[in-house]
Amino acid sequence: MNIDRSVLPGEKIDFGRPMLRIFGQRIDMRVVMTVGIVTLLALACGFAGLMLGKFSLTPGEVFQGLFGQADRRIVNTVVGEWRAPRIIAGIVLGAGLGVSGAVFQSLTRNPLGSPDIIGFSTGAYTGGIVTIIVLGSGYISTALGAIIGGIATAALVYLLTWKGGVQGFRLIIVGIALTAMLNAFNTWLIMRADLELAMAAATWGAGSLNGMGWSTITPAAIVTVVLALACGLFARDLHTLELGDDTAKALGVRNEPVRAALILVAVALVAVVTAAAGPIAFVALAAPQIGRRIAKAQGTSLLASAAVGALLLVGADLIAQHALGDIQLPVGVVTVSIGGIYLIWLLVQEARKAK
Repeated sequence: MNIDRSVLPGEKIDFGRPMLRIFGQRIDMRVVMTVGIVTLLALACGFAGLMLGKFSLTPGEVFQGLFGQADRRIVNTVVGEWRAPRIIAGIVLGAGLGVSGAVFQSLTRNPLGSPDIIGFSTGAYTGGIVTIIVLGSGYISTALGAIIGGIATAALVYLLTWKGGVQGFRLIIVGIALTAMLNAFNTWLIMRADLELAMAAATWGAGSLNGMGWSTITPAAIVTVVLALACGLFARDLHTLELGDDTAKALGVRNEPVRAALILVAVALVAVVTAAAGPIAFVALAAPQIGRRIAKAQGTSLLASAAVGALLLVGADLIAQHALGDIQLPVGVVTVSIGGIYLIWLLVQEARKAK
């Protein structure tokens, strides 16, 4: 790979840091190293998840079970059919949340600009609840409802925010207000629903990887990867938009069409994750900022955000499964608990910067 030091006009780059050019995109070498290390940590957490449980396994048995070569058939079943889909879900869906959060934080130029704060995750949850109550709790119908709800919420926020363009701060404020209204509506829907449907909606709404199987994660993983790659195609324009609308326009970026396309793809990404596992909060909020800080990137890195998102979700799920012994928690409970602490820290940091 060739080291590349070319730079967009007006872009602030540390010329002491080597860059790689891959498929026309400049990538910081430190980001590549960070992504590699974080990915290895995520895989290590995933491997621990394959070993631990009521039916404990040795590393050798895990490797044999992954390839269906274990001497005991039960090992092949536990590893290949029960635990592996859950680990794949944690890694892929976590990476998807990280990418989605990175897109919104980059567009809004605000660390609070994540889909769970702006309301797009809540909109996907609303669509899923409505579908569960009206049509029942089938996976395909719930997934379609979540995707439609997320995209409809994004369209509404976009329209309410529009005023000769979309400004990041207005997007966040409108999104927070809409989130509050949707949360109240969701509570009303669950209270009015039949007990069985209300329990199904509440269980799905907690955000969980419990019971994840290949039939669920395979289509969700494929769509998540495709949408994440689509976001990557816009990476150069996304970073240019971080320089400001006037600068981006001067550099040939069609600001609003690009912004609208990015919002659509990122909302679809978080909606697919929500459809598969329910609304998992704070991963999309925390992953981009953590990735940016540990990689010391010049801007929001989609690669670093994806790697950290995968680590956060698979790590949180490991805690959810084993922290309380035989009691398994929904992973959303763990991410909310950790994310609440992170959000307080982030608000304190932003308040200090404002002084």
